[in-house]
Amino acid sequence: MGLKYEERYATHPADAKNYDTNRLRDEYLVQNIMEEGNVNLTYSQYDRLIVGGAVPVNETLKLESIDPLKAEYFLERRELGIVNVGGKGTVSVDGEVYELDYKEALYVGKGKKEILFSSENAEAPAHFYMNSAPAHEIFPTVKIGREDAIIIELGEPENSNRRTLNKLIVSDTIKTNQLQMGMTELHPGSVWNTMPAHTHSRRMEAYFYFEVPKGQAICHFMGEPKETRLLWMGNEEAVFSPTWSIHSAAGTSNYTFIWGMGGENLDYGDMDICQPDELR
Repeated sequence: MGLKYEERYATHPADAKNYDTNRLRDEYLVQNIMEEGNVNLTYSQYDRLIVGGAVPVNETLKLESIDPLKAEYFLERRELGIVNVGGKGTVSVDGEVYELDYKEALYVGKGKKEILFSSENAEAPAHFYMNSAPAHEIFPTVKIGREDAIIIELGEPENSNRRTLNKLIVSDTIKTNQLQMGMTELHPGSVWNTMPAHTHSRRMEAYFYFEVPKGQAICHFMGEPKETRLLWMGNEEAVFSPTWSIHSAAGTSNYTFIWGMGGENLDYGDMDICQPDELR
């Protein structure tokens, strides 16, 4: 029990198109994010984004530095976004306690030394999903509740992509260096997300899928628009999306996912659209 981490390296699209199923999963899929009693982190060379999860049960968990950071503490040169996808819990930031209910978020700025995770009820522990990116400037720690999100309704029932997009940690709500996070909820009867698909060359992205019913699955599409690949995914799993890759999915049921981005551009609308009939 405690802290676990792994590293992932960047790949060239010319190489990725030759990967078989197992290699695609090894390079881009992140599993076992939520393990009771552990903080699990995956450090990616795509804009050095870290994806992770913390599931405190009977004990408080601490977010500690990992060797690739070469830092005294985790947020010495980083910022952090947290979304609770489990039972009610708390995050203590240098002694200041923030309560996070289901689907509530917290932004923690650079320089905070002690990050502690706790659950209110061990029988229904919090599941804290995290994204972290490098930071050069200090911004305040801010809680973003459901009522604080910027909500956008997207898609149409006849195209099976009716969804509610919740902008949580974005430049329109709070100040960040480069990290952006939000949550998209598929409506019953809809299965497609991020359709039309797109790429954005100035930021990478990571998707975390949850509320996937037992026995159902997500088919995540990636790759260059003219050279697509797929990954079958389960509940509470994540995927890294390089700047050259589309990131879209269809589920065997409706579901919810958290998107997180890192890179040089905070303009949410900066993307190159790929229409469905243009994909290969």
